[in-house]
Amino acid sequence: MGPASELAMLATLFCMMLAVALGLKPSDFAFIKRAPRLYLAGVFGQFLILPLLTLALCAVLEPDPAVALGMLLISCCPGGNVSNILVMFARGNTALSVSLTATSSVFAAFITPVAILFWTAQYRPTAAMLDDINLDVIAFLLQTASVLALPLAIGMFARRHWPEYSECARKPLVLLASLALAAIIVMTAFKAGDLIISVGSTIIGIVALHNALAYASGYAIGLLVRADRSSRRALTYEIGIQNAGLGIVIIMAHFNGIGAAAAIAGLWGAWHIIAGAMLMCLFRLRDKLSMYSV
Repeated sequence: MGPASELAMLATLFCMMLAVALGLKPSDFAFIKRAPRLYLAGVFGQFLILPLLTLALCAVLEPDPAVALGMLLISCCPGGNVSNILVMFARGNTALSVSLTATSSVFAAFITPVAILFWTAQYRPTAAMLDDINLDVIAFLLQTASVLALPLAIGMFARRHWPEYSECARKPLVLLASLALAAIIVMTAFKAGDLIISVGSTIIGIVALHNALAYASGYAIGLLVRADRSSRRALTYEIGIQNAGLGIVIIMAHFNGIGAAAAIAGLWGAWHIIAGAMLMCLFRLRDKLSMYSV
């Protein structure tokens, strides 16, 4: 990738975070005071439990270092906004879901870059691979944090002082960021289609297992903190759905577009929605059976 491509990646990342920030409202964080136990369980699960379980899965499966990089990087990304929609359709606690997504998006500017470096350093093969590609740690931290934090600060400031204009600007920004991300994926697929197909066929099982582990950990955390049924569903989706788009852009912009890592992020982005929809059907079926049993 040349300087122009890297600049385009960073611009896409900037637009993604600005679009997220323009949609953040004080009410999105209300659950922090309303039910701190459930809220902290979600934060703890997303920022610590999921990366830790991912590290353990890498140790057991011993995948290719590039595959492990993709798995660890995805586990460090914030939650994806699609989780809020899936929680709503699954009759889960939407308010808790929104609060956790909003919080993880804000924390992403400061935690995600550090978390990526920390967790990849804990798995020896990925640490060695990053040494081989001569990743500039300081540049990565400063650049990623600034590109994530600056649009976040701008967007939240604008949302607070000019809410109507912010809402008008958010929709075209979401469309622009989505189109830019789609263009990145299409161009990558066009340039390395055969490689993606061959790699994808070997790692789809890993992606499905990894994602299932994420969903299961969210549900288990809900059981541990004795959350009600709707809150357990929210926790399940918040940890099972990750912002794979952010992961793809970070891999392309900072990790030389490592093919297997990008394939993990791309497949995760598709699979977590498919798995989430299947899970939603199971939740709805359980509700129906419970209603009939009564």
